[in-house]
Amino acid sequence: MSYQLPKFRHPELPRNDLGYTKADYEGAISTLCAGCGHDSISGAIVKAVHELSIEPHKIAKLSGIGCSSKTPTYFLGKSHGFNSVHGRMPSVVTGAALANRELLYLGVSGDGDTASIGMGQFAHVARRNLNMVYIVMNNGCYGLTKGQDSATADEGSVSKKGDANPFSSMDLCAAALQFGATFVARSFSGDKTQLVPLIKAAISHRGFALIDVVSPCVTFNNNPGSTKSYEFVRDHMEATGTVDFVPMHKEITTDYQPGFSHEVTMHDGSSIHLYKLSEELDPFDRTSALMTMERHRSAGEILTGLIYMNKGSHDLHETLETSRRPLNRLAEEDLCPGNQVLRNINASLR
Repeated sequence: MSYQLPKFRHPELPRNDLGYTKADYEGAISTLCAGCGHDSISGAIVKAVHELSIEPHKIAKLSGIGCSSKTPTYFLGKSHGFNSVHGRMPSVVTGAALANRELLYLGVSGDGDTASIGMGQFAHVARRNLNMVYIVMNNGCYGLTKGQDSATADEGSVSKKGDANPFSSMDLCAAALQFGATFVARSFSGDKTQLVPLIKAAISHRGFALIDVVSPCVTFNNNPGSTKSYEFVRDHMEATGTVDFVPMHKEITTDYQPGFSHEVTMHDGSSIHLYKLSEELDPFDRTSALMTMERHRSAGEILTGLIYMNKGSHDLHETLETSRRPLNRLAEEDLCPGNQVLRNINASLR
């Protein structure tokens, strides 16, 4: 089996506004199990970034440990990347973002990496509203260590070896809402029509944007009785509505379709259209989002789509008034402004 990508590309591949083809956003060939939902998410990321015409070198992708955290190898091969330790990706992203706010930070994690060892870090990066996209590839099991139930496995869900999970599950979307996240969405790896616009909207959001993606593990958790299998998720999905993301460089009128319930202008001037919005959900009200999620959970349904977004979000950079210039571009006079400046700072703290 070859793990080398072919160098030849058809000369007439579609190019985005920057002249890049989708191949320019790909990575190495995946070594994950054939049919793994994580590979579909990687493909959705490639498609979203290509269509948004973002230069690859302006993206930093970071991850922790797990099957999901291997995936940055398989997309955005020309972007910056850092594979951190188990559960500590949010700390690394925070440090990188404070040092250079000009990059787009894309964090990739899993249900073990986030909901178990990394839960404390997840809580704090959400409440601080760091400007990043946080994608959880959620398969409800530990795929690297032979499929034990993870913290997101539903109570009663049956593993491949036939044992039912006796513990209640952690809902990462509900947790993020309670922690103060300003963009919360859930999707399914097998539904790119929904996932790609959500990724685009998350990228354009200013603040912490979580997308919890149910991603079946075909080796250990795709069996009858599992609530994270392809069959179960397809049968129990309930979407909040159809999302249509319109980049700011396009004329809104050319993308207009009658019947959308909400049109929200993002910070960068782009728009997100919400179609057929569920009457029970107000995606701009945190309490409404929590209550709607609980109703669907009680009914045994998986609520997908845009669940919550704060239109007036203020990210960590605004709160801390961080340097707009990357720290490696600051000169000596910027870092050592003199005694008088230090005296003024000390006086302001008295």
